[in-house]
Amino acid sequence: MACLLNKGRTEPCKDSVGGIQAVYFIDYGTLGDITYDTSSDAITDFAGTPTAYKYIVKGNSSLEQTITASRENGTTFYDQIVNLTLKKLSQQSHDELALLAVARPHVVVEDNNGNAFIVGLEWGADCNGGTVVTGAAMGDLSGYTLTLQGMEKKPANFLIGGVSGVGISVSATNIDDI
Repeated sequence: MACLLNKGRTEPCKDSVGGIQAVYFIDYGTLGDITYDTSSDAITDFAGTPTAYKYIVKGNSSLEQTITASRENGTTFYDQIVNLTLKKLSQQSHDELALLAVARPHVVVEDNNGNAFIVGLEWGADCNGGTVVTGAAMGDLSGYTLTLQGMEKKPANFLIGGVSGVGISVSATNIDDI
């Protein structure tokens, strides 16, 4: 089978920035059938009734996708890593993050350029590490770090129109409202 390329790429303008502003956690298996853009792997709609729980993050949080390919085995997959830093310790956060640590959610990452990507689309994302830290000095982090990992056949798909554009309901219940 020929794997033919079909487009080139020019040098883009320097008008993007790094970082993410929010992540959304969605219970695994609630997305339903997926509708894709006819010309790409971008997602335009989910047939299920997914509810997302939004976590706003500032600095020190990222999405990194590593391509892992083996000529010998004939395999290629994308290792999708979401690193999160969540400030401030609380009992409510402890309880919710303990649930997140044992779950296998789909994770939507919203970057600082207005893009939204879904990590763990087919198999979900596993929390495979993190810390609960008080810090040592006055200026140190008192909060949580989490690492979530998805392994998928393709890179994290873009969501056309972001979270609301693809029919995901965002819960208004927040940890600090409890």
